[in-house]
Amino acid sequence: MRPSTLRGLNRAAELTRQNRFTEALLIAEPVILTADEYEGAEIRRWLLDHVADFTGENHKNSKELP
Repeated sequence: MRPSTLRGLNRAAELTRQNRFTEALLIAEPVILTADEYEGAEIRRWLLDHVADFTGENHKNSKELP
């Protein structure tokens, strides 16, 4: 993944945690739309691996709780 793509995704995650959804979308959308099929697959994997970056929650621990 290009460094600029990763920076954009990280910034969008940061803005989402701050409840600044519109700004997060304005940053993430062009990054995602300009990706080719290979980078798009990397973006999908990154998003799945970094859900907690967007929510601020630790999903692994929440699954372990009864």
